Amino acid sequence: MTVGEMTLFGVAQRAMSSQLVRMNAAASNLANAGSVTGTESEAYRPIRPVFAEQYDAATGLSTVGVSSVVRSTAAPVKQYNPQHPLADSEGNVWTAPVDESAEMVEMLDASRQYQNLVEALSTAKQLMLETLRMK
Repeated sequence: MTVGEMTLFGVAQRAMSSQLVRMNAAASNLANAGSVTGTESEAYRPIRPVFAEQYDAATGLSTVGVSSVVRSTAAPVKQYNPQHPLADSEGNVWTAPVDESAEMVEMLDASRQYQNLVEALSTAKQLMLETLRMK
């Protein structure tokens, strides 16, 4: 981010982008909840964004952004279901270790954070317009 972009709007943009990544990760996890595979290695593992501070030496300001997206190390859930078409020779299938309630909380929190940023930008816009009207 350049010095010109390190404004309220630039910081809010970065924060909103980060919250969108967070919402998309939760949506992906929810979409794959309950997915079944025939082997443990093929099972879907939830993804999580990793947030990191990003310091701008020119302005001395810090923002937080997504530095990467990582897969969870949670083990897939092994279930005995010999009638399932994907069952292995022992009759087991593996389901994605997705906690749907936790993913919904994650999505709601990201949505609220995003909405807070929209409100902050709206307030800043109103203040700027009022300042211009005052001349």
